Amino acid sequence: MDAAFFATVDPQTLLFTSAVAEDPLGSATPQFLDNEFGRPDVNKFAVLAEAADPVSSLDRATGGHRAASPRYRDVMAPLGLGDELRAALVVRNRCWGVLCLHREKSPTGFSADELRLLHRLVPHLAEGLREALTGGAVATAQSFPSAESTAPGILVLDSSLALVSRSAEAEQWLADFPTRLWPSARELPIPVHSVAAHLSIVEQAEPWQSPPPSSVRLRGRSGQWLSLHATCLPDPAGPRIVIVIQAVPPVELGSMLLSAHGLTTAQLRVAALILRGRSTREIVAELHISANTVQEHLTATFDKFGVRSRRELVAAVLGGSEGPR
Repeated sequence: MDAAFFATVDPQTLLFTSAVAEDPLGSATPQFLDNEFGRPDVNKFAVLAEAADPVSSLDRATGGHRAASPRYRDVMAPLGLGDELRAALVVRNRCWGVLCLHREKSPTGFSADELRLLHRLVPHLAEGLREALTGGAVATAQSFPSAESTAPGILVLDSSLALVSRSAEAEQWLADFPTRLWPSARELPIPVHSVAAHLSIVEQAEPWQSPPPSSVRLRGRSGQWLSLHATCLPDPAGPRIVIVIQAVPPVELGSMLLSAHGLTTAQLRVAALILRGRSTREIVAELHISANTVQEHLTATFDKFGVRSRRELVAAVLGGSEGPR
């Protein structure tokens, strides 16, 4: 390969939470993101994440007619790049990151053997990302940001994604972003750009379509999980994109971390109620299952987390205290 792009993603919305692009890709990051989230094209990461085979090349998808891809015409060809090899890093039915490898412009693209090699690597790379992003207890609300800055922060962008305004609270939340997410004062952080660019898909969706919301969750430098949500507001000067930044609610975060450990749907329902402080009797009444079934699901969940009690499960997921039994 001659260049590579790598990003971590929110497994629920598949929007980027961080990204690294090797030269010459770095200079084209905004165009790349606009193509990924705002225009139809081949080998979209969201499509690969749901496919039986999460690996594909540009030459395979276009039958060798690279110019059929807007991404090739508008982004790759001007940079002197040819074929690209893409992968969604999926494990336990969840995508935790994406990878794109590039070759310089040449009639020869990636071979079938190279696609098979990357396919074998995908679950190992994905598992490493899953463990890195979800391991360890979540930082408490008291650790970061300070009590004075717990209110949601607001960013306002214009239709060209230029920053128009930001609140003082947004500045404090952004300070917890990994520094690599905002390489310069003129560039938006990757997750901010992702939710803003994706908003156009949501706005243009037909009533029968159900695109994921323009939201993303990421872990800050402090360990605190942050949530970004984009929405569009009318304005006499032109449409404005408003992005709200705040801490991820513990219950929502707990559900995400539970699913990251490969729980079945039934186990996830029981464990999520445990995080909400429900007793066995309350779980039985809410899910219409027996107390023995509740205990079976709990035992399986304990095994997957390597814990032996509800107290330890809550601490492992949220760093909190035990709920009622």
